[in-house]
This record gives sequence, C-alpha cells and structure tokens, in this order.
Amino acid sequence: MSKKDTKVEVELPEENTANETATEPTVELSVEEQLTADLAQEKDKFLRLFAEFENYKRRTTKERIELFSTASQDVIKALLPVVDDFDRALLEMSKSEATELSKGVELIKNKLSSTLEQKGLELVEVRSGDVFNADNHEAITQIPAPTEDMKGKIIDVIEKGYKLGDKVIRFPKVVIGN
Repeated sequence: MSKKDTKVEVELPEENTANETATEPTVELSVEEQLTADLAQEKDKFLRLFAEFENYKRRTTKERIELFSTASQDVIKALLPVVDDFDRALLEMSKSEATELSKGVELIKNKLSSTLEQKGLELVEVRSGDVFNADNHEAITQIPAPTEDMKGKIIDVIEKGYKLGDKVIRFPKVVIGN
C-alpha cells in the first residue's frame, strides 16, 4: 500500500430533521487531504494568536504612554498653586520699593514656568471681554455688567487656566457679567 491509497474516515455531525432518520455517510479523506486540513487549521490558529499578540503589544504601549502622561500631570497639577503664589507675590512686590527682591523672585518664577512649559504645560489664554463659554471656563460668580455689551462676557479672571498637551488640567476661573 502506498501513502495515497491509505484512507482516513471522518464522521460529520448528524443533522436532526423530522423527515430524515438515516445518518449521513462518512466522508473519506486521504492522508494528504487530512494533513492539508490540519495544516490549514494550525495556520489559522497561528494567525489568530499572532494578531492577538500584536493587539496586546499595541494596548500595553498605549497604556504605558498614558501612565507617563498621567504621572507628570499629577506633579504639574500639584505645582500650579506654587505658580499662582509666585504671581501673587510679584504683584504685591511691585507695590513696594524692593526691586532687587522682586527681580530675584521673578527669576525663580520664570525658571519654574519654563521648566513646566518644557514638560508640556500651556497657559489657557483668557482676557477680560472674551465671550464666556462653559466648556472652556469655570464661572465663579456673576456681577452686574458695567456696560450693556459686557453681558455674558468675562469681566475678570480670578485664577489662570492651564493645559497639558491637549487636555485642560485646570479651567480658568472667571467672573462674568450679568
């Protein structure tokens, strides 16, 4: 007997129908056909496993990038009150005559600000007279508008807002005209 003459019997599952009670005949496959079918099945398993592994690599890389950005976000958010304190200190020092002291504080503030900017921190630009948008600003209070054209617009900026990359990490706190 040669390899081509050897037959392998495979039974197919029966379909239960009300009209047919007889079982279907078994299909005989040659060894080559059986090996070809097994190879196709193993190749399919391999491709699925490979695709699953690629998805896993992509997902873990994305999670790692998000983890690094989130870690820096927490540190930068914690430093924002320090930047605000520097701004308030410089404002009060400008009222006094201690120019050398204010220059030193301004240098330290500039160094901190430039370091944060290198890490991706950006100031959200808001000025008095801009139109209030609830998606981009946080309204602290409403006061009567000094003029009719200031109704629904920003009167004063209480606290600056900041973005880290594309994400706003602190919305600017504003006073709007009523």
